[in-house]
Amino acid sequence: MGGIAAIARHAGHEVTGCDLNVYPPMSDQLANQGIQLIEGYAAEQLSLKPDLWVIGNVVSRGNPLMEEILDRAEPYVSGPQWLADNVLHNKWVLAVAGTHGKTSVSSMLAWILEDTGHHPGFLIGGVPRNFGISARLTDSRYFVIEADEYDTSFFDKRSKFVHYRAKTAILNNLEFDHADIFGDIGSIERQFHHFVRIIPRSGLILANAADPVLARVLKQGCWTPTELFGGNGKWRAETSDVDGFRVLLEGLEQGRVSWELLGEHNRINALAAIAAARHAGVAPAAACEALSRFINVKRRMELRGTVEGVAVYDDFAHHPTAIAATLAGLRRKVGKARILAVLEPRSNTMKLGVMKDALAGSLADADLVYCYGAQLGWSPADALAPLGAKAICHDDLDALISDIVAAAKPGDQVLVMSNGSFGGIHQKLLDRLNVGARC
Repeated sequence: MGGIAAIARHAGHEVTGCDLNVYPPMSDQLANQGIQLIEGYAAEQLSLKPDLWVIGNVVSRGNPLMEEILDRAEPYVSGPQWLADNVLHNKWVLAVAGTHGKTSVSSMLAWILEDTGHHPGFLIGGVPRNFGISARLTDSRYFVIEADEYDTSFFDKRSKFVHYRAKTAILNNLEFDHADIFGDIGSIERQFHHFVRIIPRSGLILANAADPVLARVLKQGCWTPTELFGGNGKWRAETSDVDGFRVLLEGLEQGRVSWELLGEHNRINALAAIAAARHAGVAPAAACEALSRFINVKRRMELRGTVEGVAVYDDFAHHPTAIAATLAGLRRKVGKARILAVLEPRSNTMKLGVMKDALAGSLADADLVYCYGAQLGWSPADALAPLGAKAICHDDLDALISDIVAAAKPGDQVLVMSNGSFGGIHQKLLDRLNVGARC
């Protein structure tokens, strides 16, 4: 919604927005663009007299402002519908869908198009550091969008991505998630099938060859040319070192990507972006060159600082699969150095406990595990019991920080994983480590 607000501002509209909790980097981005942020949902905001209310999917019945909007028959629309009607209807939309990697792939694809002179518009769920903003509107025919399967709004229960009118669609992977709105993996597959149904025959679907769930989705019906990447697909990555890989198309080398991003998952992400850019007319060799200048997204293995040899990273990982992939990438980089994994399981799916049994296994690459378990409906200590003494759980953030600082030694890698602000733990850790160093 913050990105949609920014796009509306770029289009020349006067924009205000309200939410219960806005924090950086989005709050800073909106303020810098002159978008007024209002705390809370007071009915008095109707005095602003907007021409249109654009409603995000966190708003539900019972919200005082929404109730007043309904009572007064004020005009309203969902964010994805507004975007479709006002921005995407005349664009070549390149949409990135999947349980994991949407933000990273969208950022890579937008950067490839930018670096090769296409100046795309985009709407991304994080902040690509090559751009410094999460959304923009341009005159380009190309628009890159992170295509989320979460529902659109309380009055439109379709997944957001069915609104986006994709011509190029990436299906990166598919696992069970969003347990607050989906009852099982089949329900999510059905939404992906709805997405596939509306991609034109002149378009292109790029799907992860190694994902059997996506294969099931495509078997439900597909009317669009399809290319597979990863696994035994048409597009493959071959690597012999930690900071680069060769891109192969039907066995023929197209170029080499040289970068510092970690993990097999990022190589697969890059293949998807390169293949999608090729559909938009970018030669794979040029796309590989562009990715060599790609800077990772904020909060994706972002080094926040190093004190006395202790590195503190921030990462958005919150699903067990993403946690395992992030740790595996860091392990490959740092070898035998100790990794201290710090986790806040705060996503709706994690809060419901749906993934708790997979949590311990996803943290196997860490030497020590610290879990913040405040306001969970289940016991993280029980879930992490298979890890034995290397797992420490706290409901108090300050106590958690104290334990991490006490354990940290020069050469340690502290990997903080959360899809929220985590109480500003990253800077608090750096500050406490710095105080300890001075003492």
